[in-house]
Amino acid sequence: MTEFFYEDMLPLGEDPTQYRLLTTEGVETVEGPEGTTYLKVSPEALELLARTAYHDISFYLRTAHLEQVRRIIDDPEASPNDRFVALDLLRNANVAAAGVLPMCQDTGTAIVKGSRGQRIITEGTDERPLAKGVYEAYTELNLRYSQNAPISMYEEQNTGCNLPAQIELYADTAPGEEDEYHFLFMAKGGGSANKSYLYQMTKAILDPTHMMQFLEEKIRSLGTAACPPYHLAVVVGGTSAEYALKTAKYASAHYLDELPTHGDATAHGFRDLELEEQVLELTRQMGIGAQFGGKYFCHDVRVVRLPRHGASLPVAIAVSCSADRQAKAKITPEGVFLEQLDTDPGRFLPATTDAEIGHDEDDDAVRIDLDQPMADVLAELSKYPVKTRLSLNGTMVVARDIAHAKIRERLEAGEEMPQYLKDHPVYYAGPAKKPDGMPSGSFGPTTAGRMDSYVDQFQAAGGSMVMVAKGNRSQAVTDACREHGGFYLGSIGGPAAELAANCIKSVELLEYPELGMEAVWKIEIEDFPAFIVVDDKGNDFFAGTQEVTLTIGRRPGL
Repeated sequence: MTEFFYEDMLPLGEDPTQYRLLTTEGVETVEGPEGTTYLKVSPEALELLARTAYHDISFYLRTAHLEQVRRIIDDPEASPNDRFVALDLLRNANVAAAGVLPMCQDTGTAIVKGSRGQRIITEGTDERPLAKGVYEAYTELNLRYSQNAPISMYEEQNTGCNLPAQIELYADTAPGEEDEYHFLFMAKGGGSANKSYLYQMTKAILDPTHMMQFLEEKIRSLGTAACPPYHLAVVVGGTSAEYALKTAKYASAHYLDELPTHGDATAHGFRDLELEEQVLELTRQMGIGAQFGGKYFCHDVRVVRLPRHGASLPVAIAVSCSADRQAKAKITPEGVFLEQLDTDPGRFLPATTDAEIGHDEDDDAVRIDLDQPMADVLAELSKYPVKTRLSLNGTMVVARDIAHAKIRERLEAGEEMPQYLKDHPVYYAGPAKKPDGMPSGSFGPTTAGRMDSYVDQFQAAGGSMVMVAKGNRSQAVTDACREHGGFYLGSIGGPAAELAANCIKSVELLEYPELGMEAVWKIEIEDFPAFIVVDDKGNDFFAGTQEVTLTIGRRPGL
């Protein structure tokens, strides 16, 4: 019989994170029974930590992430579109670092993971001051309220402050951490959260050939809607489905980087560095690239292997997107500390022109005047093939999920398509709050696929003939555009702050003010970047990207 053993399932090594001191106030050591020292943490310290964390991750990125974006520009194997996206993402980071416009308009669900040592003393419920800090960050900064309270099974109401936050606090019984409180703060936007997947597999995929075939199929299915390049995480195994998914989320945030790199009979999890390199190379050969073709679908890959029940093999996949928003934190006897993020992303911008990083005269963007009659806009777009880079100028209407549902109700009640959707392109987006003195808050595109089911009906009624958003779309959209003469233009997912600062010149409310950021808006734009993704002839730039290329016995380059 095997002797008793215990091992932490995710045993992390020494933390290399660079922290900055926020305060020493609200933290003090006190003497307890038998002379034992305890750390007393005030609610105010927890509130300050959460508020500062959500400020920082809304405007700043990690230095390592910025270095990866810059490497795309410097890589001679990167495609021109890879470099174009990377340059835009660096410009966006530079705008966001001013602390006014958040890097993404979807400022996310606030997720807090805490691990509390055994000798921590706090007053009352720790979740309450942490939630208060989240509340203060979202209500005081130019962030967006995205949380909906269920009023009934089918009715919802925006909470108006982005609460509730997802706060999970655990006991930390590790030796040496008795008087320490550790945290991970994340802001998870809907786009990347929607790319978290669980697959209940079997041992049949536990060999190199079948594992790579399986991973290629699933990774291709991620598409571009969550704003690549991604930090991709794959977890194989798990004592439960939910543990596999949670591990994938943490791995995508590089929170588990200090795991061991080999397993043993004590059944702890580990990183498989060899498979990480193989999967990263696989993503570089897919051709999807940083949204519009190329090499950089992913910055990096994390693969974690976990123990499992012999009859169950959960596999979880998750991504962290271009808005790579997370920060570690800790409270110790020395004070309250937060991970040091990079406040000077401008130093990563190249001192070169667009042409010098991969766009020659033949690759210049085609200027499109959106204030022409819609028939003329369609005729102009019809001259160019898919993948053509555009510069959009003029008027667009902004509408997304709830507005589309309301307009469909009107059509089904026998009403006409609103004239504004006949006269102007529709931009799927929902802005963050508008800073004082600026025309717009952060205002990047949302995931196009959520509106796929409306396209045929709307185009048949004369609306949505030109759609602008991010990500790939279904065959139904391609078919509708071919039948009705429409177009889908892909905008770059990620640079919401730069679009607000440099491309959006005015924002006017058109309809449904009660919907908040989901209202219908009219915006005036200048040099707004986009690509033709689906045209009026039935061509789709992303067609074929779901086709698995690996076959049994043939794994070139892997």
